[in-house]
This record gives sequence, C-alpha cells and structure tokens, in this order.
Amino acid sequence: MKRPLIRKLEKFTRLSRADKEMLVRIAAQRIRRFAAREDIIHEGEKPEFINLVSEGWACRYKTLEDGRRQIIAFFLPGDLCDLNVFILKEMDHSIGAVTPVVVSEISRAAFDEMMIGHPRITQALWWESLVAAAIQREWTVNLGQRDALERMAHLLCELFIRLEAAGCTSDHSCEFPLTQTELGETLGMSTVHVNRTLQELRASNLIVLKDRTLTIPNLKALQDIALFNPNYLHLDREGSHLDANEE
Repeated sequence: MKRPLIRKLEKFTRLSRADKEMLVRIAAQRIRRFAAREDIIHEGEKPEFINLVSEGWACRYKTLEDGRRQIIAFFLPGDLCDLNVFILKEMDHSIGAVTPVVVSEISRAAFDEMMIGHPRITQALWWESLVAAAIQREWTVNLGQRDALERMAHLLCELFIRLEAAGCTSDHSCEFPLTQTELGETLGMSTVHVNRTLQELRASNLIVLKDRTLTIPNLKALQDIALFNPNYLHLDREGSHLDANEE
C-alpha cells in the first residue's frame, strides 16, 4: 500500500520509482512519536526540521494570553508542516498532536538533496504548498461568510476528501478524533453551538458520528449544504504532463 505522502503527491503527478524511494528514505531517517495533546513544536522555538505526519492527526494553533486557542490548520497523514520552515528564526505558532502521531523529521540537507536530484518531487511539493495556502484561504471564507451549519459541513467535507486522497477512508467512513471543544476552536463556535450544529446534521441524516468515526452517507448532499466546491484542493492531477514513464 502506498505511503500517504506518495499517494497524495500522485494526485498531482505520477512519481518514478526513484522518486518514491527517495521519499521513503528521507521519511525513515529520523522518526519521532508524540502522545495525543503533546506539542510537536512550540511557538518561539527555532525550527530545525520539516515535520511530515506519517500517522495520526496534528494541528497548527495560536494561543492568546488568556488561554483561548484558535486551531488554524489540521495536518493529516501525508501532510508536511510547512516547507522550508527551518529558514525562520523562530516559530510564530505551535504544532500539536491531536491523536498519537508518528512524525518524520526531515533535515535541511536531506530536503535540499531531494529538491536538487528529483525535480518531479520538487514540482509536486510546490503543488502541495500551494494547496496548503488554498486551504487557508478557504478557511478564512468559512469563518467570515458561512453560517454555523455551512461552516461545520464544509470542514467535514474537506477533512473527508483530504483523508480519501491519502488513502485513509473506507467506503463512506473515516477516523474522526476531534472533540467538540476542538471543533469549536477551529470554527469559532462555542461547544454548545457545536453540539447543536452536529445534532442538526445528524437529524438530517447527513452524518453519523460514533466511536470516533465519521460516516457521510451522501457526500454530495453534505457538499450542497456546505456550499462546498473541492476545486481548491486541486486533486485532478494538474501535473499529469510531468508524469514519470515508469511506476
């Protein structure tokens, strides 16, 4: 079974065997494990590695001085937590584990070697970085313009489709470890409002949430409620002209 990062990058272009071997090699050089709710890196720390989430869920967040937290991104299996982050003097946000996670730490030397020797990977990672920026723009629209029901439905659609792209779904279901508190911290809603909104989606038979599993019986119906257009995820192989001739 393809590793999540390779599977995701091949939504852009088909990689060669040498490309895949390079990705597997650098991902195996330095592996760390974090418990749920543990920080992978704190705001103010100097970043020394690019973090690749191999297993589990993580998030990017900011915390106000009074303790209030805003989650501003989720990292799923196959996601890189910022390319070239090691050029920064210090982190301006924190990255924390939502679930137990396995992270591959990629050094600058290994990253530079890969970028120089594997131009197809370089192009695919540019695409990955542009998609990450597009997701951030969509989250801004979500918070600023959609109502609570649309906002929740949109997030659920996005997470499901991103997990599907990484090979982490089964039929209409996926792991869904987020608490109502974390959903509120993501969507700018109180826990009471989150609960009420989820109940409305359940009552309309649009979602089933049980035992940390999300099931979406009819994804098109949920997308319609969310005013969801998946074009910002750019999953239609826009780099097909770069395809390797070999698998």
